[in-house]
Amino acid sequence: MTIKPFVSLLFGMLAAVATAGHAQQTPLAWAYGVNTPDLNLTAPNGVQHVPGSQLTFNFPRDRFSPPDWHPADHPVMPPVVAQGRQPQVFACGYCHLPDGQGRPENASLVGLSADYIKQQLADYRAGLRKSSEPQMTPPALMQAIGLNASAEEAEQAAMYFAALKPRRWIRVVETATVPETVVTGWMYIAKAGGKSEPIGNRILEMPEDFARTELRDSHSGFVAYVPPGSIKRGQQLASGNDNRTRTCSLCHGSDLRGLGPVPRLAGRSPSYLARQLYDLQQGNRHGTWSPLMVEVVAKLTPDDITNLAAYLASLEP
Repeated sequence: MTIKPFVSLLFGMLAAVATAGHAQQTPLAWAYGVNTPDLNLTAPNGVQHVPGSQLTFNFPRDRFSPPDWHPADHPVMPPVVAQGRQPQVFACGYCHLPDGQGRPENASLVGLSADYIKQQLADYRAGLRKSSEPQMTPPALMQAIGLNASAEEAEQAAMYFAALKPRRWIRVVETATVPETVVTGWMYIAKAGGKSEPIGNRILEMPEDFARTELRDSHSGFVAYVPPGSIKRGQQLASGNDNRTRTCSLCHGSDLRGLGPVPRLAGRSPSYLARQLYDLQQGNRHGTWSPLMVEVVAKLTPDDITNLAAYLASLEP
């Protein structure tokens, strides 16, 4: 199959799923970042550069040509990370960035165990992992990649990202008010001419510098605005002291930086963390280790998930 028919078929399927799910949103809609309809923004075009890099890249770029602005930050990328394999397997480095830090609409892969990464690809391939929000496209793209990536490609990507070291990527700020926003690329940005509004019981994760994020600059991270007091409330929940959930450190390690095939929680995107907790609660993740989380998430309210995500994101990765 050539790339154009494949992409047309894929996005036709995504559109059908989005239409089917349009009438129902999750109680944690803020975590899923459904794109604002009819939003017309100017995408980067032509030769571009970013601070701290001597390189230039032509834009626009597709999912098979991620810009690597800071190649000294990481080892040489294997082919599946650097350019993928057309037409079915997009370059891992495009969405997750060459250093694996990721963005709010997908996952940070840096420092996760190779076994965990390979298992997630297998779960996508088997249809065991999907999003609770049908309008969110990135998980559907991962299902397509899981179906088409070879065992060798999965191994190469997993070993590459597992060898990288996580660093602080998200700045967590407690605040009662936040900018009015719109959503583009499943990511929140400030609304042009917008004012401030109450944060309510949600987290608002945004680029520190939208222009650099659009250029996929792995030196420009994110800020996560969280409700006042949410970090302390989340810490209480994570400790298991209120009987609504179990102590996170039992499985994820004393520093919550992962333990064997159990993933790191510390310093990860709060949007991503909230989505996974809710998806597990709703039975939309059925992978090998998912049953261990069933009792953990069963009694969590949407506010609990918000507080846990705020606390975990505030930790050093």
